[in-house]
Amino acid sequence: MRRFLDTNILVYLYDNADRDKQQRARDIIADESASLVLSSQVLGEFFVVATRKLATPLSIADAVAAVRSFADLSVMPIDAELVLAAGSTVERHQLSYWDSLILEAAAASGCTEILTEDLNTGSTLRGVTIVNPFL
Repeated sequence: MRRFLDTNILVYLYDNADRDKQQRARDIIADESASLVLSSQVLGEFFVVATRKLATPLSIADAVAAVRSFADLSVMPIDAELVLAAGSTVERHQLSYWDSLILEAAAASGCTEILTEDLNTGSTLRGVTIVNPFL
């Protein structure tokens, strides 16, 4: 099973404000039964959130090291074709552009699930089921 990780899963690894979510994120990353996928968008969003929005932000060096470790996973690049597909998904499913880009990256990389808090859990869009792993 291929599972796509949204940014919030990675952020919780470094967010000490909610220890339960932090542990759940660690469990997801440690689960070797699933092939974990993310996109270059997720890497960029993680860097911004981790260095600017956490109660205790990561240093630039620590954020770069984290991104480097996440890059060991399967990373879907964002290209013009994916951007155009996301534009169609915005219209078709009434999602934000950024959520549509996540959905399209997950679908294009063959994922069966997206792990996120940001979309309607239980829905299946473009053949990908939305799962909130923190419920």
